[in-house]
Amino acid sequence: MELVGRSLLQAAGSASTAAPRGGRERGGGGLCFASLGGRQGRRTVRSKAPVGALAERVVLTPAPAERVARPEAHPQSVAARAVVTVRRKRKVEVKEQVAEQMDAYADRVGRSVLLELISTETDPRKGGPKKSKKSKLVGWFEKRDVKAELVVYTAEFTVDAAFGEPGAVTVLNRHQLEFFIESILVEGFPSGPAHFTCNSWVQPTRVDPAPRVFFTNRPYLPSKTPPGLRELRRRELKELRGSGTGVRKITDRAYDYDVYNDLGNPDKGEGFERPVLGGDKLPYPRRMRTARPSTVTDEGAESRVEYPEPIYVSRDEEFEEGKNEMLSEGAIKALLHNFMPLLVSSVSPDSRDFAGFHDVDNLFKEGLRLKQALHDQLFQKIPFVRKIQENSEGLLRYDTPDIIKKDKFAWLRDDEFARQALAGINPVNIERLQVFPPVSKLDPAVYGPPESAITEEHIIGNLDGMSVRQALEENKLYMLDYHDIFMPFLDRINSLDGRKAYGTRTLFFLTAGGTLKPIAIELCLPPMTDDCKRAKRVFTPPADATSIWLWQLAKAHVCSNDAGVHQLINHWLRTHACMEPFIIAAHRQMSAMHPIFKLLKPHMRYTLKINALARQILINGDGVIESGFTPGRYCMEMSSFAYDNLWRLDQEGLPADLIRRYLQASLQMALLLSTVAVAQKFIWCLVCRRGMAVEDASQPHGLRLLIEDYPYATDGLLLWSAIARWCEAYVAAYYPSDEAVQDDYELQSWYTEAVQVGHPDKRDAPWWPRLTTAGDLASLLTTLVWLCSAQHAALNFGQYPLGGYIPNRPPLMRRLVPAEGDPEYEHLVADPHRFYLSALPSLTQTTTFMTVIDTLSTHSADEQYLGERPNEEWTADPAALAAAREFAAEVRRAEEEIERRNADPSRRNRCGAGVLPYELMAPSSGPGITCRGVPNSVTI
Repeated sequence: MELVGRSLLQAAGSASTAAPRGGRERGGGGLCFASLGGRQGRRTVRSKAPVGALAERVVLTPAPAERVARPEAHPQSVAARAVVTVRRKRKVEVKEQVAEQMDAYADRVGRSVLLELISTETDPRKGGPKKSKKSKLVGWFEKRDVKAELVVYTAEFTVDAAFGEPGAVTVLNRHQLEFFIESILVEGFPSGPAHFTCNSWVQPTRVDPAPRVFFTNRPYLPSKTPPGLRELRRRELKELRGSGTGVRKITDRAYDYDVYNDLGNPDKGEGFERPVLGGDKLPYPRRMRTARPSTVTDEGAESRVEYPEPIYVSRDEEFEEGKNEMLSEGAIKALLHNFMPLLVSSVSPDSRDFAGFHDVDNLFKEGLRLKQALHDQLFQKIPFVRKIQENSEGLLRYDTPDIIKKDKFAWLRDDEFARQALAGINPVNIERLQVFPPVSKLDPAVYGPPESAITEEHIIGNLDGMSVRQALEENKLYMLDYHDIFMPFLDRINSLDGRKAYGTRTLFFLTAGGTLKPIAIELCLPPMTDDCKRAKRVFTPPADATSIWLWQLAKAHVCSNDAGVHQLINHWLRTHACMEPFIIAAHRQMSAMHPIFKLLKPHMRYTLKINALARQILINGDGVIESGFTPGRYCMEMSSFAYDNLWRLDQEGLPADLIRRYLQASLQMALLLSTVAVAQKFIWCLVCRRGMAVEDASQPHGLRLLIEDYPYATDGLLLWSAIARWCEAYVAAYYPSDEAVQDDYELQSWYTEAVQVGHPDKRDAPWWPRLTTAGDLASLLTTLVWLCSAQHAALNFGQYPLGGYIPNRPPLMRRLVPAEGDPEYEHLVADPHRFYLSALPSLTQTTTFMTVIDTLSTHSADEQYLGERPNEEWTADPAALAAAREFAAEVRRAEEEIERRNADPSRRNRCGAGVLPYELMAPSSGPGITCRGVPNSVTI
């Protein structure tokens, strides 16, 4: 590689750039192994140019020659150079600009950044690792005004010829400000260039007096760690674990656990408190510890930090500038989107509900328009309203959701209602009906008879001539069952102002064309008496005008149930909260040099930060989730109930989830467990089955889907298999035997801590996967990568495109379905569409919800997608790089297959008149709301 110093000493106008020594030509940026292309909106990921070429393009002001000239090496010494790439902030406040200039001048007079090289070998005389003398980073003052985002600095070293290979670099920041090191390249050693992928903030000595340590990109299992790095490896992990005491500062790097005790704010008064999640009463995964002081009124509750004040996560878990810019743009849109509805509802109470479907449509056609009389009234009272509407017209409008772009009335059709159970926002709750009538698992003494009220007479006319028994045997009946998850909470939910809910069951019949059709909906309430006829009501496809509206209301309640379970359980709990302990444990127990940490690193990006933000504005008391979904203040208690009774890591992988094959344990086996409570919970889990697939070794993925055109499952299996093969190949490269897995104490400590400390409320469960073989490890990694990437993408990025039109999928309901004889029944008959809209969210509830899911569905410009890495310097292992390239190629092939499927007219659940293609598993995407794209990690 052409050295930076030589580049700067050459004529500034030289156009030639030498190829890196011993490597392929990279000037202008070589293709990364994970380049994806082929259609508009997809991007090609290119690796950053090597530091020599980068310096020529980015660093405009050359340093004096005497500062960068390579020192002469003694015959028994080695002259080496460290080339450090620092990423500067794009936007800097005036105060920080002044501090930067002061740092530059202080650097010139000796308060410089110091680097030290650490050898992989030990010094036999001193006992510790061989170290170079500290060397200052050159060029900080000279490049103080460079405007480029990436700036390259150098440090020169002379070490003994027996120094060995550099395995670590320490960095001591004697400036006043922190800075972000992207990478370090050390050249000049006989062993060749040493790459150090840093991507980390380095704090000044006034904040942290200890130097930062960065390890080489060469992976080492703990037992293979070179002698010179062993103590540093141990010390770095100890620092990341922290002391477990004291309030966390924003500049800290420590990772630790705590319960969810910061969702409420009891100091604000009655009604603002929320129960602690985590513990025997309300089991839950653990979160990142912040250790803020307790509230005044409740020592068990942690005081809150309200958005936009920063909430603690380890410093390197913070969003990069591109991500923050996307969220800031979303906040501006939210302000403008919600300003006018709030103004309208405050000035004109009769405008709080939609008067007709045209009012909903106008949100997309024209933005939120005001009636002329209201215009005049507002303009007289508040003149600046006219300016807002004139100058922000584009931002006041909402993008038209995909669900009504191709067919405005598709959402009204029963086939579309059913299709979304297979290819919608929440395609993971549909299950095969195996017992008729369906049976509840709840206590009949509390919730009444367990059998569903749906009878054969209700459905026989919609089975295409089959009997119920024949339809069951031929796998023709399917169900969405939200009865048991909602029923324990219904009395409390329905006592809330403006919230009404049922526990619902919906039965579907699989037609000869491979599509589903709904054949019965059951709406259930807790029985008020032993013979309460209204506790269970069954609706069937309509036959007259009134029953059409009753059927539509029943479907809306099903969608509201579905929206709550999707957001609180499948999305937040399973892909956000349950993954957080595994991420915390990985940073606490596995070194950055550990090959498994290197595999997991891109799948942990941004997750801790987005989860912390969720505690501030989404899942907190009176936050977006409570405000926008039917369960209201009981949302997180429902999430805890699902975690306690439903979540099992061994069933979170896609094949296991589709099959849900539990051991048919006897009551005696269950009672052998430690307590009756555990036994009851075990039995409860045993009968939870999806049954959407059966094992079949002759099939490509080892299973056969019972609904062949199940877009989520068919596309998901493509990505699942690609991830599985990648993890298997990667694990095989480092663990030649099962004993190697068992002897890896960092790996075992990671998994043990994630279970015992991160999921302590379920640590005694018998179903936790073992980690004793290479196969166990590959399977565990496949599940974690799947959940953080493809599963999260399938549940997240369709929220606005498919749920932004509220009548299609209301997140909350405000009215129950009236029965004949009720006063509200007469209102329904007299003005059905007005009654229907009054049961849905109000105007302000609708626009607030739309604004939030708009942001949640948005890809940022800095997104990294499945199969992609920013460059190939994440590891120095050629075998791992080769496996990663093959993984990227398989992901590209999966995307091409998904495109073919979406164009296949025989696949009626993803192709047809007004039918949306299923692209939520298509790996690549451009920025924005695209209803496609699979990021590596949970980034939003």
